[in-house]
Amino acid sequence: QVQLVETGGGLVQAGGALRLSCVASGLPFSNYAMGWFRQAPGKEREFVAAISRTGHNTYYADSAKGRFTVSRDNAKNTAFLQMNMLKSEDTAVYYCNARAGHSNDYWGQGTQVTVSS
Repeated sequence: QVQLVETGGGLVQAGGALRLSCVASGLPFSNYAMGWFRQAPGKEREFVAAISRTGHNTYYADSAKGRFTVSRDNAKNTAFLQMNMLKSEDTAVYYCNARAGHSNDYWGQGTQVTVSS
């Protein structure tokens, strides 16, 4: 069945960088827009960034603009989130999401990102 697996999380100093990966299987990857969301303790899950099926269009939350870059490699069924200039408020579990139009959403298990100040 459909699986999304996030990797690349960890502990990083404020001002540092981290790159997250999301490997998808069991779906026609090129038919799905890919998104990144995050959830901090005691808070609701929030949108971070997304990329269209072809990779020609990207979207960012205001908190991510200028610091984060979303990309994808359709040949490898993988989406990426490059995070630079990290802040303590970026600390959260980061989730990968796959969506085809208004159809079902698929989610990964998440990867922990902790930014120390």
